[in-house]
Amino acid sequence: MAPLTLHHAHPWHVAPEDALRIQEQLSRHIREEPLSHAIRTVGGVDVGVKDERSRAAIVVVEYSTWRVMHTATYEMATPFPYIPGLLSFREVPVILGALERLPSLPDVLLCDAQGRAHPRRLGLASHLGVLLDHPTVGCAKRRLTGHHPPVPNRRGAWVPLMDNGDVIGAVVRTRAGVKPVYVSVGHRITLEEAIKLVLDTATRYRLPDPIRLAHRLSQSPSPGDRLFPD
Repeated sequence: MAPLTLHHAHPWHVAPEDALRIQEQLSRHIREEPLSHAIRTVGGVDVGVKDERSRAAIVVVEYSTWRVMHTATYEMATPFPYIPGLLSFREVPVILGALERLPSLPDVLLCDAQGRAHPRRLGLASHLGVLLDHPTVGCAKRRLTGHHPPVPNRRGAWVPLMDNGDVIGAVVRTRAGVKPVYVSVGHRITLEEAIKLVLDTATRYRLPDPIRLAHRLSQSPSPGDRLFPD
């Protein structure tokens, strides 16, 4: 794929207070809107960190069959310290490197991170989506901000995640008897479409399959490892 075209590009090596200002500026460009066409491919996105090096992994699956179509990884020195709420400055530069190694962008990027469910409404999924001007969804294991009522204990149940009177995401039960996940719009998708995507792709476990596969790949497997175990 040709080098990515970035919208609203900005420096990455900044002081934390400057990073906060960049988040607030970029959050104004998020669009919650219906997808422009049917989903054919979904890209799971995850980043692993070890010994101050970060490895991003992308696994692209066909939406109708879950067949793995493409994978890509990229590794570099971890570019930003760990600061709660500023994860995107630590991981997005690495993710962009991996995305450039794909033949094309998948229709939707599904990130192991927050989207709008963030104190400044710009989690990693939203940050990535705004930069690429591309549909993204955040699906996180833990809540970063907001509050919600209990989620019924059945697959497919969900409740809104609220913050200061706004719906910023949904708390979704992908499997009965396990903890829910926190789903939010990244960019250029509706919350209802994001919830459906997460439920459709969480076929066997709590997390969606594309994210699980990307996580495995981000942990530096040997070349002979299988993404789908027997």
